[in-house]
Amino acid sequence: MSKKPVYRATKSLYGATALGSVCVAAALVVGLTRGDTGEESRKEAGSASSAPRGGAATDGSDGKKPEEEKWDGKVHVLGDGSTSYTGPQPNVAKPEKLKPGEKPPQFVVFSWDGALENDDKLFSHFRQVAKANNAQMTYFLTGIYLLPKADRKKYLPPRHDAGEAAIDFTSDAHIKDTLAQLSGAWREGNEIGTHFNGHFCGKGGGGEWTMDEWKKEIEQSYSFVQNWKTNTGFKNLDPLPFDYKKELVGGRAPCLEGQKTLIPAAKEFGWRYDASSPGDFQLWPSKIDGIWNFPLQLLPYPQSERQVLSMDFNFLYNQSGDNTNGDPAKRPEWQKLTREGYLNGFERVYNGSRAPLFIGNHFETWNGGIYMKAMEDVMKSVCRRDGVRCVSFRQVADWLDAQDPKVLAKLRTLDPAQAPDWKTFIK
Repeated sequence: MSKKPVYRATKSLYGATALGSVCVAAALVVGLTRGDTGEESRKEAGSASSAPRGGAATDGSDGKKPEEEKWDGKVHVLGDGSTSYTGPQPNVAKPEKLKPGEKPPQFVVFSWDGALENDDKLFSHFRQVAKANNAQMTYFLTGIYLLPKADRKKYLPPRHDAGEAAIDFTSDAHIKDTLAQLSGAWREGNEIGTHFNGHFCGKGGGGEWTMDEWKKEIEQSYSFVQNWKTNTGFKNLDPLPFDYKKELVGGRAPCLEGQKTLIPAAKEFGWRYDASSPGDFQLWPSKIDGIWNFPLQLLPYPQSERQVLSMDFNFLYNQSGDNTNGDPAKRPEWQKLTREGYLNGFERVYNGSRAPLFIGNHFETWNGGIYMKAMEDVMKSVCRRDGVRCVSFRQVADWLDAQDPKVLAKLRTLDPAQAPDWKTFIK
């Protein structure tokens, strides 16, 4: 289990004082129009390598993405047997270019920071919820969750001592359980991204790291996945069914800190997107220096004129502050407000611009698990609606890359609730 969050006062993106934690920087702003958001004011595991990786054409293979490679139908075990190449990922739809007059799909991305299967069994539970509701998701794996506590000094964090982390290392049993969930999730078409490793925020954290320090952290994110058999000694377990060098194409930084120096580091690994932006309006995505920017988004908070970032922790902060075990009598109402807040954001774009909705989560039981229950209700409500695709960040990037750049530029001119005449808008 994670250590109890350490809270600190921080300056939000919008110039207001907000609460931050080892989970995410919380922000709550006033106003429902774009102009009101304040955007005007706004040798073991870790030697860094400049060798590009990821699903781009510079991944060191034959210049093709994994799904384009010719596969011989055999399992190719890699390295020490921790990972393997089993062919293109199954159960992933091929992106299609919008036709003239066609309404864009409504993409919804449910993403999970940490991706640990612990005693709460939330990883396995939400895999079942996703399958039952025709959904696929992104799991941002924390690398040290595959590193035994006894070998913690193999982790060499930037600006910290060997083996130091702001979260707890997990048990051997939980490592085995997490490996099983990662394998199953990938085969179901879910994405395995990264939440990096030590979860450092604030002083000495990612917001202060240089590009080279981020490269060191990224390199270890690969290593803990590619070498878990060496690190754990679990030689009798099957390898993960994917080549992480090719599958890892994006991540979310702890506390949403450090994107400025993270993006140039990510580019050197061939990554295609970053989900570390600390919040934005519900607009069609754009790129930062060639990398798709997939931020958390500002959603209308029910029964108010406020907006809240689209992550479970931010709803928690606006309901019980820094107390993750708030008043039980208020939890039913908080759960209802959380569910309605997500649905408010969904309905605004579903009936408007069709901009993708990005939702961030943690496998946590804060306030009695109400945020998990709200999220399950939202998935059941939206993922089977007409025109909705609950997919991973990687699949959104695939779709965006398949579109005419002029069409995407036009989509970015729409306000979230603005529904054009799609028959004439897309030409």
